[in-house]
Amino acid sequence: MSFPAGWYDDPQDPTQQRYWDGGFWTDYRRPREGPPPYQGQFGQPASGEETGQQGFGPGLGQPGMGRQGYGPQGHAQQGFGYGPRVPSTPDGQELAGWWKRVAARIIDSIIVFVISLPFTGYFYYRYIQAINDSDLFATPAAGTTPTFELPVEIYQWVIPASILGLLVELAYSYFFLTRTGATPGKKALGLSVRLRAVPGPPPGMTVLKRWASTSVFGFICGCLSLVDVLFPLWDDKKQALHDKIADTNVVVGPQQRR
Repeated sequence: MSFPAGWYDDPQDPTQQRYWDGGFWTDYRRPREGPPPYQGQFGQPASGEETGQQGFGPGLGQPGMGRQGYGPQGHAQQGFGYGPRVPSTPDGQELAGWWKRVAARIIDSIIVFVISLPFTGYFYYRYIQAINDSDLFATPAAGTTPTFELPVEIYQWVIPASILGLLVELAYSYFFLTRTGATPGKKALGLSVRLRAVPGPPPGMTVLKRWASTSVFGFICGCLSLVDVLFPLWDDKKQALHDKIADTNVVVGPQQRR
């Protein structure tokens, strides 16, 4: 007998639940919620007459179909922890909350900025110097309208600095995500990136899609970049726009190497 995928009581630890993918136990676990399994007389598992099922369900006396231990327990289908209670990937890994995602992104942005300074520092210095040498902050003469146009020469410094910063960000993301699925910022908050349908660190092409989409959003319009950041707040799969493009999810917990 096959049981549908979902969260069931862990046969190896009654204080936890474990995700059953429909054929095998996965390695995803979470603390158990709800009352403990119904026990019959003398502390023995309830029989089929007491639970309304025919005989003992898998995990209540008969070996299940999983590779490890028993299959899902029959009583789990009676409402005790059946089905995911939190947003998760198809195989049951919990999706990351929005605030943690934003905090991890801020941490990574600070790290990338510091790492990129040896490459971008000169350009930023010349950019600031050009701003100071311009009349941007000068007091306008009486009877004239103040203008806030940036001097053209400023762009010859800010554009190279931005491009170099993006390339450093690409190298940073590619190095960490393809190896462990988590940048230092995400590791600090217990998060990682994976393909939505496949666990493990994302492949290189997926990392490139995530980086390219976020970079394009930022160059096209700041508002579009803001929408990208806010999108997980209302998306049922908790994906940002760049996650949609790359088919990824930010999840709670680490990724095991394939």
